[in-house]
Amino acid sequence: MANTSQLSKDERKKSKRASRKKSKAEKPKKPRDYARGSKKPKVKKLIRGQAKR
Repeated sequence: MANTSQLSKDERKKSKRASRKKSKAEKPKKPRDYARGSKKPKVKKLIRGQAKR
């Protein structure tokens, strides 16, 4: 992506959106082979008043 520090806010936004769209078209991500959130660590419910994490 080009240097956007000299552009106005709207121009910067347009530029970033365009580059995101371009990269998505060039390098599509492969679909997930597992359920979303299934790899999150499960937290056992603790007694009220104790910190969970």
